Amino acid sequence: MRTPVRAVCRTRGRSALALAALLAAAAIDGVQAAPPPRQATAATESRALPRSVDAALARNNVPRDAMVAWVQEVDAARPRLAWQADKAVNPASLMKLVTTYAGLELLGPAFTWSTPVWLQGTVADGVLNGNLVVKGTGDPKLVLERMWLLVRRVQQLGVREIRGDIVLDRSAFVAGETNPADFDGEPLRPYNAGADALLLNYRAVLLTFTPDPGRGIATIAVDPPLAGVRADATVPLTSGACEDWRGALKGELDDPARMHFTGNFPVACGEKIWPVAYADPKSYNARALAGMWAEEGGRLSGVVRDGAAPALTPTFELRSPTLAEVVRDINKLSNNVMAQQLFLTLGATQRGTGTPEAAREVLRQFLRSHVGDRAAAVAVVANGSGLSRDSRLSAALLGRLLQSAWSSAVMSELMSSLPVTGIDGTLKRAKATPGRAHLKTGSLRDVVGVAGYVLADSGRRYVVVGIVNHPNANVARPALEALAEWAASDAPALSPTAPEPP
Repeated sequence: MRTPVRAVCRTRGRSALALAALLAAAAIDGVQAAPPPRQATAATESRALPRSVDAALARNNVPRDAMVAWVQEVDAARPRLAWQADKAVNPASLMKLVTTYAGLELLGPAFTWSTPVWLQGTVADGVLNGNLVVKGTGDPKLVLERMWLLVRRVQQLGVREIRGDIVLDRSAFVAGETNPADFDGEPLRPYNAGADALLLNYRAVLLTFTPDPGRGIATIAVDPPLAGVRADATVPLTSGACEDWRGALKGELDDPARMHFTGNFPVACGEKIWPVAYADPKSYNARALAGMWAEEGGRLSGVVRDGAAPALTPTFELRSPTLAEVVRDINKLSNNVMAQQLFLTLGATQRGTGTPEAAREVLRQFLRSHVGDRAAAVAVVANGSGLSRDSRLSAALLGRLLQSAWSSAVMSELMSSLPVTGIDGTLKRAKATPGRAHLKTGSLRDVVGVAGYVLADSGRRYVVVGIVNHPNANVARPALEALAEWAASDAPALSPTAPEPP
C-alpha cells in the first residue's frame, strides 16, 4: 500500500499524522443492493464467484482467474466462498495482518519500546563534559513531538552544552542499508523509508506551505530542522485553482544540502503540508538531532555519530505508545516502515536477533500454529509490510488467520485497528457497506485487495478476503466492493459453477 508521514511548534502537533503515510485507499463507489433473504445452507461452500463480482471484473477487463476470494461466517466450520483460495498471490499490504496479529499475540497489546538515554559524563554549569548516548530498540513512533521530548528531558537535567558527541546506538536491528529507490524508483516518497533501530520521524521532512497574500508569498516551514541543509523560506503565490500544487512548486529535493523551489504556490490551496523523504537517509539522524538540539538553544562541540551504548543503567528512558496504538497506525494508515519496525522487533524479542531472517521464521512459525502447515506452506514473507514484489499469501491462509483472530484474546485490538468503510483510514472515502466493514486494504502496481470482517444484514459477521493480481488490478476495486456487499447480504448461496456476467 502506498502511504503518506507530525511537532511541537506550529506544525509539529500534526506532523506524525501527516507523515504516517496513507498510500492507497480502496475507495469504492456504488450503492449497496437490497439484500436477498438469508439462505438456509449456512455452511455450504461454493467455488463460484457471486454474479455481481463476476460482472464487475468483466466490465473492467479483468479475468476471473486474476482474483482469489474467501468468505466465511466467523463461527462457521466451512467457507461460504472459496474461489482459487489456495493460489499463492501477492497480498500487498494485507501482509500487515500477519505481522500485526503476530505482534499483538506474541508481545501483547500493552507492549512498548524503550529508548534509553545516557548522560555519559559530569554535568556542571549547564555543560555535559562527555557524550550524550541514545540507544534505539525499534520504536516505530519516534516522531517530531517525541524527539522534542527527548531533547527537552536532557535540558531539564541541566544540559545546555555537550562537550563531547551525541552517540547513536542502532545495533538492535541488523536490517541492512537499503536504497529507497529500489522498489519503485521513487526515493523521495516516505513510504519507501527503511527500518532502523533508531527510526527518527520516519526519516522524513515535513514541508508546510502557508499563503501570505499580503506579501504575495507562501512561507515554508521545515520540520525537523536539518543541520547543514539550506531550505527556501518562501515561494511566490499564484492565482488559479488548487490542482497539482506539488508539481507547480517545481521542488528540487534530491540535493542533500538544499531544498529549493523554482515554481509557485496557488493561493487557493490554503495551507498545505508535503511530507518528503530526505535525499540522504544515512545522514538523516545526525542532521535531525543536531538541528533540533540547536533549535532548542543547545550547543554541541562534537558530532553526531554511531556508536555503542554503555552497559550501565540509563539516565532516563523514553517509552513508546503501546503496541495496540501502534497497530492502529500500521493498519488504518497502512504505514509500511512502522510494520517493518514491528517485524524486526519480533525477530529481536522472539529469536534474540533483529534480522529479517529471524523475523521471517517467527512469522512462519506463527502461521503454522494458527492455520496449519498446509495453508502456511504457500506463505512467502519478505519484510512484514507487503511493500514487496516477492510476498505471497493465499485467500485461504488469510481467511483462516482471520477466523483464528476472531476467537483470540486480541481480537478487539486487531479488529479495531482495521479501516472502517466510509469512516477512517484507507477506506475513509469508501461508499460500499458504510460503517459495517473493518477491512485492511492492499495496493501495489498490479495488486489490489481487501481482507477483514463484514457485518451482514442479519447481524452475523463474515470474514472476507479478496485479492486481484493483474495489470488492470487498480480498476478491479468494484469487484472487491461487490464481494463485501455480497457478504453484507448474508452471502446467498451460489450455483456450483460461476455464472456468466449479464
